[in-house]
Amino acid sequence: MAEERGSQIKDRDIRDEMRESFMDYAMSVIVSRALPDVRDGMKPVHRRILYAMSELGMYPDKPFKKSARIVGEVIGKYHPHGDSAVYESMVRMAQDFSMRYMLVEGHGNFGSVDGDFAAAMRYTEARLSKIAIEMLRDINKETIDFTENYDGEELEPVVLPARYPNLLVNGVSGIAVGMATNIPPHNLSEVIDGVQALIKNPDITSLELMEYIKGPDFPTRGFILGRQGIRQAYETGRGSVTMRAKAEIEEVNNKARIIVTELPYQVNKARLVEKIAELVREKRLEGITDLRDESDRTGMRIVIELRRDVNPSVMLNNLYKHTALQSTFGINMLAIVNKEPKVLTLRDALYYYLQHQIEVIRRRTEYDLKKAEARAHILEGLRIALDHLDEVISIIRSSQTTEIARDRLIERFSLSLEQTQAILEMRLQRLTGLEREKIEAEYQELMVKIAEYREILANEELVLDIITNELQEIKERFGDERRTEITVGEESILDEDLIPREEVVITITHTGYIKRLPANTYRSQKRGGRGVTGLDMKDEDFVEHLFVTNSHNYLMFFTDRGKVYRLKAYEIPELGRTARGTAIINLIQIEQGETINAVIPVSEFEDDKYLFFVTRSGVVKKTPLEDYVNIRKGGLIAINLREDDCLIEVKLTDGKQEMIMGTAHGMSIRFSEHDVRSMGRGATGVKGITLDEGDSVIGMDVIDKELDVLIVTSKGYGKRTPASDYRSQTRGGKGIKTINVTDKNGPVVGLKVVKSEEDLMIITTSGTLIRTSMEGISTMGRYTQGVKLINIREDDSVATVCRVDKSDDPEDEDVVLIEGQEVGNGSEEGAEPDDTGAPAPEMTDASDEAPDEE
Repeated sequence: MAEERGSQIKDRDIRDEMRESFMDYAMSVIVSRALPDVRDGMKPVHRRILYAMSELGMYPDKPFKKSARIVGEVIGKYHPHGDSAVYESMVRMAQDFSMRYMLVEGHGNFGSVDGDFAAAMRYTEARLSKIAIEMLRDINKETIDFTENYDGEELEPVVLPARYPNLLVNGVSGIAVGMATNIPPHNLSEVIDGVQALIKNPDITSLELMEYIKGPDFPTRGFILGRQGIRQAYETGRGSVTMRAKAEIEEVNNKARIIVTELPYQVNKARLVEKIAELVREKRLEGITDLRDESDRTGMRIVIELRRDVNPSVMLNNLYKHTALQSTFGINMLAIVNKEPKVLTLRDALYYYLQHQIEVIRRRTEYDLKKAEARAHILEGLRIALDHLDEVISIIRSSQTTEIARDRLIERFSLSLEQTQAILEMRLQRLTGLEREKIEAEYQELMVKIAEYREILANEELVLDIITNELQEIKERFGDERRTEITVGEESILDEDLIPREEVVITITHTGYIKRLPANTYRSQKRGGRGVTGLDMKDEDFVEHLFVTNSHNYLMFFTDRGKVYRLKAYEIPELGRTARGTAIINLIQIEQGETINAVIPVSEFEDDKYLFFVTRSGVVKKTPLEDYVNIRKGGLIAINLREDDCLIEVKLTDGKQEMIMGTAHGMSIRFSEHDVRSMGRGATGVKGITLDEGDSVIGMDVIDKELDVLIVTSKGYGKRTPASDYRSQTRGGKGIKTINVTDKNGPVVGLKVVKSEEDLMIITTSGTLIRTSMEGISTMGRYTQGVKLINIREDDSVATVCRVDKSDDPEDEDVVLIEGQEVGNGSEEGAEPDDTGAPAPEMTDASDEAPDEE
């Protein structure tokens, strides 16, 4: 570096100058402008606004004052920046849609959720809100440090006492140089509960704190989808939550409409409506006939009218996907800690706030102690003077000047200068007996307080108790219910959300073809009808599985080899009546020769649910459903099978049910699920029923004593028997007879637990399908052969049966509708009379019931 003699010009490397100047500017922006302090959760401009309003006496019980006066006070004394920045910051603190708990009470136009700007500062008025007083409480008790303002003529607070955790309660956003912060608002009651939990357990984790602080609580209400983003933000300081508007679907004059009553945080309502209208004009959203904003002072209301043929759920999901009705809030919990920017976890934010409060309480106590000791010192002097009143009066009367009297009193009674001055200034009325008692009482009261203050300063537990109690008082005064609801579900809109949620029928054939049809394809047909062809298949193929589920449910496919695969119901192609379906091998990686013997629809993998397995040889197993949450594309081992055995049925249970199993020879056993302990995926299981030679298990179901047990045989016969007729036994026995199997009705092929409000769907090996009301099936005893449910040709037989919801159209119950074609129920061809319904001859227990075996 070189310097010319007598000159102020210096040579300097421009890179060093730029580096140092930029760093000075960056640190100024980071520390003094854009980022909040972890202790009070405020940026300097907000802190200065509240302090200036406090100094002007703009308290909640005082009249409003012009906003221009507040802004002038702030920029004139504390904030050397533009007036618009100060006013806009103050406006935001007065907006109920921006702040969870407003710190400024505004009077006039302070903007709207439509993005309207506030009126000019000369028109609006403001004052501090009641909760803002808690941010400033005890500020004059030396609880915080003050620093000089920009010109050195005034003092301003470095931080506010902040008697509640404002950083989390009201949140903050700011962009600095090379970094930014975005902390969402929270519920005051929950945050205070979190601080109190931290006080009780200093080792509590951020995850454990989520038991108290559920997540962000936005002033505009709405929903938060899922907790994964919240947990990530609380544990790492960074995360993202998905916000969704509150919308309801209404039916008016046979037309649907969507009513939006709550919006995600920081969404501009006017721009949202414009965006929806733009999407309609561009035909990216089709089916909206009218769009109105009916919001008023009573609340928000956006009305979206739809065409009659539009599915409102699909339209709503499209709106979520393409508009701000669903938005993302990126959480970045960055704040100033000890003059340095730091990313905070949830526990960090509460910990640093708690340390600040410990310091505030200590400094306040020290201030009160100092004041109390000073007053007690004065009172001690007054007590001495009153005890020696005549001598004190004599000294004062005999002294030529005040100074002489002061010196003589100090010398005589060993008083301090302050005590002597108080004695000299004491009025004659204080010499009365009553006044003397008041002085003594005040002194004794002060001595108690001084002892308390010293005990508080010596014991941190007492400091924490004070913080806990004062936070509880604030919670009781200002706490309210959570506004934003946290829902359990997907955290983003996927393509599946654009697929209608509807009931569908899934059919799977013997040779592995799968097909999806709407459930309303089929309607009821009278018992004994011929049915209609529902599938067009090869001669050697027939339907083996048929069930009803929701299009968005998971389908768990269990095969005869004990493996499980998984698909979403909507992933199965929807095909016409003449199509036999899609080869299932194209959808899941099933092995050659492997057949599907059970399909379980599942909406969620709950931890209190179980899968109950049964094999052909009578082995049963119970395994928690959550063990199957991660199923690979190539499948997963669901149960280990013994040699020459195969899996035939799986049921979803809660682990507390009673199960019933049936065999081809007409035997059955009922036992409690508690008899089967919970086992892992790789377990084989235990014996459920003891089979006679040549017999095999054909079905299993969950039994209910209020319902009936339906038995269907291969030749189309069936019956309902009250479940109460089946007594509970011990697992592993031979069971009891459930139907009298003869050559006429054939072996049992189906066992279901049913109720009369349902319909029964029967599929034959040739693909013929019939749907009949369960009420039309006779209720009979266990020893009967049943009645004819469907006319079966000699070369045909029943393949499978399924329970379905009752038809919604009772007028059409004698007609079945397949893909828009109505077909007669076949009654004109003559159904066989129910001549098999008479009870069979009475049989003894020895011949009819096998003894229970363990």
